[in-house]
Amino acid sequence: MKKTIQASDLFVKCLENEGIEYIFGVPGEEIADFLVSLNNSDKIKFILTRHEQSAAFMADVYGRLTGRLACCLSTLGPGASNLLTGVANANMDHSPILVLTGQGATDKLHKESHQIMDVCEMFKPVTKWTTSITNPNTIPEITRKAVRLAMYEKPGATHIELPEDIAKMKIKKIPLKVKEICTKATQCSAKRPVPDDETIKEVFDLIQESNSPIMIVGNGVIRKNSSTQLRELCEKTKIPAVSTFMGKGAIDTDSSLFISTIGLGATDYGDYAVMYADLVITIGFDMVEYHPRLWNQKNKARIIHIDFEPAEVDEHYMPEIEVVGDITIALKKLNKHINHYGIKKFKNERHKNICKKNTGDINKNNKDKSEGLIKPQKFLYDLRKSMSEKDLLISDVGAHKMWIARNFKCHHPNTCIIPNGFSAMGFALPGAIAADLLNTKNKVYSISGDAGFLMNSHEMETAKRFSTNIISILWEDKSYGLIKWKQKIELGETTDLDFNNPDWKLLAKAYGWNYVFENKSTRLVSTLKKIRKLKGPTLFIVPIDYRENYKLTKKLNNLEI
Repeated sequence: MKKTIQASDLFVKCLENEGIEYIFGVPGEEIADFLVSLNNSDKIKFILTRHEQSAAFMADVYGRLTGRLACCLSTLGPGASNLLTGVANANMDHSPILVLTGQGATDKLHKESHQIMDVCEMFKPVTKWTTSITNPNTIPEITRKAVRLAMYEKPGATHIELPEDIAKMKIKKIPLKVKEICTKATQCSAKRPVPDDETIKEVFDLIQESNSPIMIVGNGVIRKNSSTQLRELCEKTKIPAVSTFMGKGAIDTDSSLFISTIGLGATDYGDYAVMYADLVITIGFDMVEYHPRLWNQKNKARIIHIDFEPAEVDEHYMPEIEVVGDITIALKKLNKHINHYGIKKFKNERHKNICKKNTGDINKNNKDKSEGLIKPQKFLYDLRKSMSEKDLLISDVGAHKMWIARNFKCHHPNTCIIPNGFSAMGFALPGAIAADLLNTKNKVYSISGDAGFLMNSHEMETAKRFSTNIISILWEDKSYGLIKWKQKIELGETTDLDFNNPDWKLLAKAYGWNYVFENKSTRLVSTLKKIRKLKGPTLFIVPIDYRENYKLTKKLNNLEI
């Protein structure tokens, strides 16, 4: 016989049943019952953050790195609205998260009441599904549906609202049976669609007809661990590849078949490589990553689209073939077809030349000996040397993101996290904390601009409280550098974008962090080695030479391939 249980207790049991391990959030009066129920759980750990936006960023990074679901939590009103930016970021970058918010009692929702607003309506544009629990007996079904939808391709955010009076009710319900829970790699009991053999044969034939094909590797390949099959396909065919910012690591950047990343906005080496191809194979490509009008400028590209969903309708993106279904299975089927029938090897001399020029450009400042201001290229080269291959680098949003995407070498999937759909600033510090909580053997680094870091610098306390060993690198230029860069290019002048910073050493001391400053290029390697051995969170300040931004723009404007 089912026992009577409080609704908030049932909700927590349903989350446990789904394999939820972490809930990141900020408490509030209207979620008090839920928090007490959560406090009694021995399966879910509540991570108290200093701001709701940070909680959403943490759940986002957890989802990217594990492929599993975490929750972010807030109370009603301003708590829920503070979550919004982080939730939108996760949803647009297809990271699975479950958003939990409190709400006032249901007898208040029809009228003007303190802090009450229509939270579900607010979350509609930035989630796959949102609902309010108006009947406690529906908690098991609602929880199962929310988790299932968040996890199912393409993943994203779902939202459940729990009114305070519903949380207190007594009911006789138990969680639904779940065949495969979030702790398993598949995460969803529903089988994903598989591309049919006839379509794979069409892809094979179109590749055989081409002379200079190229692959554009996107976020979907990272998300579903398809990189093994992708690398096999590259080796079998010798088809070169470029990646979007979020596809970095799907192919080792040291591979002779990897040309560069694309997404800078200007026409870079990778863009030219795509333009010179007679067939473009996009794999796991999300249009929010880099719009096709930037790499298909003349609208003449023949395109094969391989993804979990059909192609978005766009005049610059009209695929001849759409391979819709599980990416890993699609690539596996194509590899088997090639094994059986064989395929011609593509020489790609022009692409090899572009790759060589790109590599030379990236390595140009690796031996720089500047003092006072550090060149972005030099710093990223030395950082890569000091890291192990599977250490993690998380980028914030700003000018530094462009340099990381372009210059930082990435050898494995999910070892360089770059938010690039919604592109919300303040992402890196909370994200690094979440990554460190996973307790892997690999070191967690983040790079932020001074503007982005200060947006969520209060989470320095969270990092210390949970005894993290993150290394937060701050590129200081005392301005909104990316906006300044773009204004200068497009308008020929800049608006008021400069600001002052706190005394970083005192800030680090106040939060109990290690503090390191370096402004000599010749000492970067030794300083980075020293930092790696420090215990506890570390703030590493680097005055950055963003004059290189304009030099890069000038170079790309005069690029000759």
